[in-house]
Amino acid sequence: MRIRALLAALIVLLTLAVSTRAEAATMNDWSCAPTAARPYPVVLVHGTFENMTVDWPLIAPVLKNRGYCVYALNYGGATENSIFQGTGDIAASAGQLAAFVDRVRAATGAAKVDIVGHSQGGMMPRYYMKRLGGAAAVHRLVAIAPSNHGTTLSGLVTLGNLLGVTGAVVDLCPACGQQIAGSDFIRDLNAGGETVSGVSYTVIATRWDEVVTPYTSAFLTGPGVANVTLQDVCPLDLSAHLTTLADPVVARLVLNSLEGAATARVNCLFPL
Repeated sequence: MRIRALLAALIVLLTLAVSTRAEAATMNDWSCAPTAARPYPVVLVHGTFENMTVDWPLIAPVLKNRGYCVYALNYGGATENSIFQGTGDIAASAGQLAAFVDRVRAATGAAKVDIVGHSQGGMMPRYYMKRLGGAAAVHRLVAIAPSNHGTTLSGLVTLGNLLGVTGAVVDLCPACGQQIAGSDFIRDLNAGGETVSGVSYTVIATRWDEVVTPYTSAFLTGPGVANVTLQDVCPLDLSAHLTTLADPVVARLVLNSLEGAATARVNCLFPL
């Protein structure tokens, strides 16, 4: 498990090294105008300890090349430019997302946006939609390996509790504590229904996820939900939590979801 996680991180870093320039040119073009074919700008939302530069070297250019207006933000960090983002209180981060979506809508004239998020970034927008009135501004949420029901982090949370160190980690990273399975935040988020009316949801999960565990905790219940297990689409796909961001099959599933065809067949050898 540790070797696979290290390989996952290495692949993401190598992808970033060759793709940063292309990625930067595809996000946050405030002059971009939505079209009749692509009426909803796409807002990309990174995960815990990640940032907008690290997360989107593959998916952002793919979306831009398909005609989407693509935007991304940093949230939940000590400052907007901190390397490590997504560690702060999730409700406060949802407020940052709300302000960013308002900015995107004002710039593009779009009534709604589509959101694509990874890990915390696939779960946190649900708070924005459910608790901050964001449902009226969102057409679709595509969540990649989201922490919708929290995580046991492959049992490390239990071990941390036994060793008495979980509290220290939570003090440094409030979002980490809020994403523990059974936390007050997770219970409140899912109380009264996991979806909101008027928004379509796609959840893309991988059986090899070592961060959001069990991987099925990513899935949502409710109307308008498509839950997709990556290995049901391509059985030999070995992507773990981080490598989903560098996986062309995942990028194809994101495209299909944005185009209303989340369960469409995918060519596993040549998905893009």
